[in-house]
Amino acid sequence: MATQNQAVDVVVLGAGPAGYVSAIRLAQLGKKVTVVERGEIGGVCLNVGCIPSKALISAGTLFEKMKHGSEIGIEVTGAKVNMPKLIDWKASVVKKLTSGVSGLLKANGCTVVKGEARFTGSKSMEVKMSDGTLNLTFNQCVIATGSRPTRLPGFDVDQDRILDSTGALAETAIPKTMLCIGGGYIGLELGTFYAKVGTEVTVVEASAGLLGGVDPDLAKVVQKRLEKMGVKIKLGVGVKGQKAVKGGTEVTFVDGSSAVYEKVLVTIGRTPNSDGLGLEKAGLKTDSKGFLTVDAQRRTSVPHFYAIGDVAGQPLLAHKGSKEGMVAAEAIAGKKVAYDVVAMPAVIFTDPEIATVGMTEAEAKAKGLTVNVGIFPMAANGRALSMNEPDGMVKMIGDAKSGRLLGVHIVGAEASNLISEAALALEMGAMVEDLALTVHPHPTLPETLMEAAEATLGHAIHIFQKKPAVSASPSVRA
Repeated sequence: MATQNQAVDVVVLGAGPAGYVSAIRLAQLGKKVTVVERGEIGGVCLNVGCIPSKALISAGTLFEKMKHGSEIGIEVTGAKVNMPKLIDWKASVVKKLTSGVSGLLKANGCTVVKGEARFTGSKSMEVKMSDGTLNLTFNQCVIATGSRPTRLPGFDVDQDRILDSTGALAETAIPKTMLCIGGGYIGLELGTFYAKVGTEVTVVEASAGLLGGVDPDLAKVVQKRLEKMGVKIKLGVGVKGQKAVKGGTEVTFVDGSSAVYEKVLVTIGRTPNSDGLGLEKAGLKTDSKGFLTVDAQRRTSVPHFYAIGDVAGQPLLAHKGSKEGMVAAEAIAGKKVAYDVVAMPAVIFTDPEIATVGMTEAEAKAKGLTVNVGIFPMAANGRALSMNEPDGMVKMIGDAKSGRLLGVHIVGAEASNLISEAALALEMGAMVEDLALTVHPHPTLPETLMEAAEATLGHAIHIFQKKPAVSASPSVRA
């Protein structure tokens, strides 16, 4: 195997949504960029995360709508799920996107190296490739190595009996039964898909509620829909152990009960990929959870190293990583830039979808703020009813003294497509009144944001409010 030596300007370590965005922006700014990736271009998100999971979720939703079409006069018989074909289609979606990213990197003049990297000094790394070793020296480095599913002791993932999210996205047969360990967004998204295509799903969550960190009013809507679909939910119960038995895996719970499942899906969180990089050789240290600490430009404690995406800390979101990638690239190019996002939106593709941005009611009150809260139900929206999607709400949080918008939290049909308006409003420092005064086209789902704003101000039109909230004085807008 050959050994090569090469000097480069900037190395981007990782080609996920954080890394490839940063690399392309660096190239646009005139930097010579080498991207090192040990897996597939596109990282977890494009290959075994965001994109393939949403492809399966969309297919599952279509199948479920067919099963319940008779409710609106559409009768479908004989519909079935061809899992091998569905998995092939999912793979084709992934391939289109990853090929597109590869093409963009090439078109922008980025060099891509496939291999396992490890730092050998403050400005050097060794890349183990399939056909040899590449020794790279660099002036600056962007670390964008992402994260992986967190392991659960006693439940070693073999992608056969016991799956992680990657394995759950590759099943070519519909399991009869599945246990989802963890009631967070990954477990509920994948569990919902399998429930829709016919699997008997059980979700076990050690805490008292599903979707920790999400406003409980939203989580309750999702839990109710899951239970309606036949999903069994065990809250406040942990898992104790497991063993292989005929027909799958027997899982023992801390309450002493046990049950056998054909498949067990472990989704208890994600762990940053910061180990095994030789960070100590580069003069870098992680915190107790394995994250690298960064400043407003995503610069680490060693000035020529930057960290972006999951390895740079919460929230572990693809779009957060992409934004950080842009910031780091522009900082390296000498531009005056900072990561100064007012509020980071997040979406959970459950049924119905959840989308949030800004402070929750509890967070605002914890900060000592006096708040006005407006809730507008999807059941009062004409478009939602015409889609046969009446479940859910828009919950809006406003500062009672200043009138400023603090947060928007949505559970309902196409929440993922509604949240960006709220994110823009927060980023621009909008008042609740700004959303209320903006004319929204009818009949549409975005009307629910306008109506929620009106409810927050105490004068909702399409719902009755007994005691209007105190509106902010118009003088605060002067």
